Amino acid sequence: MMASSYSAKDEDGHITVSGPGGGTLRNKKPENTAFKQQRLPAWQPILTAGTVLPAFFIIGLIFIPIGIGLYVTSNNIKEFEIDYTGDDASSPCYNCAKNFSWNNTKSCTCTIPFQLDQPYESNVFMYYGLSNFYQNHRRYVKSRDDSQLNGNIDSLKKPSKECEPYASIDNKPIAPCGAIANSMFNDTLKLFYNDPNGTSVPIPLTSTGIAWWTDKHVKFRNPVGTNSNLTAVFQGTMKPVNWHRPVYELDTDPENNGFINEDFIVWMRTAALPTFRKLYRIIQKKNNMAPTLPRGNYTLVVDYNYPVRSFEGRKRMILSTISWMGGKNPFLGIAYITVGSVCFFLGVVLLVIHHKYGNRNNSANISN
Repeated sequence: MMASSYSAKDEDGHITVSGPGGGTLRNKKPENTAFKQQRLPAWQPILTAGTVLPAFFIIGLIFIPIGIGLYVTSNNIKEFEIDYTGDDASSPCYNCAKNFSWNNTKSCTCTIPFQLDQPYESNVFMYYGLSNFYQNHRRYVKSRDDSQLNGNIDSLKKPSKECEPYASIDNKPIAPCGAIANSMFNDTLKLFYNDPNGTSVPIPLTSTGIAWWTDKHVKFRNPVGTNSNLTAVFQGTMKPVNWHRPVYELDTDPENNGFINEDFIVWMRTAALPTFRKLYRIIQKKNNMAPTLPRGNYTLVVDYNYPVRSFEGRKRMILSTISWMGGKNPFLGIAYITVGSVCFFLGVVLLVIHHKYGNRNNSANISN
């Protein structure tokens, strides 16, 4: 039998083994350090009634008032919603939805009367909402060229392959390319106030200031050239298949045209859920003595261009005010109230159990 001799432990904690020929082997024992030998100082709390019960009560007493405040604030936000999908025969938009065709060169217009039972103060935000539209689909989300949208000339002339099959038409590049841009919402919404005299007064709608500042000034830029010659810059490109006009004709305002058009930017920020809303216009308050939208009768005029029947979706228009916490959303307040109530209830239950059985256990330990 071949013998081998063992040496003492090395300074680093390894054991060397002397083999034949004077060779030295090292075993796989971890180094003799506090970290690798799991000798680091440790501390863990000991859960007792004196620490757990106050924690439950404190959480409950903090969360419940916060939840009530959030819930009341959300309920104070005024919101009005109209579904104008047009799937019902009694809907004013029924004929537009039924007879829709991509080949139509003229928009179908439908008029929807409605009434506001209470005045809307401060700025009012108009949204469009879609249901059963999955903007979060993996292939849909990737179907864009961020370099092209940022104004890169090379990407304008040769879009990314991620945009396929909406990258080119007849070997001409599409600008903007991709499925997201191709499916851009293109209904036109107009709002009128019917005053007591029977006059229909148009409500001024602001189309700027609806996009995120970072999107407007960082992520989206027009290709090199001044805004006044966008037609020349986009020469040689094609509009998306489902668009009625090219990107350089989205707005007459040069600061809101092309890739920096705010309606386009808002649409390109994809939604996480299949039912979503996107900001469409802002109704700004101009007279501090009068409400932005007084109580009364209104008319919504819709240029019906966007089909939703093919994917069993729905369309709606929302008017809403906002607060310091944003739009109307009672979920956060309900969540805080629920968590606080559960913690407070558990605190009461554990307090009763401790009061009933804790003294008995202490007496048993003393007698033993």
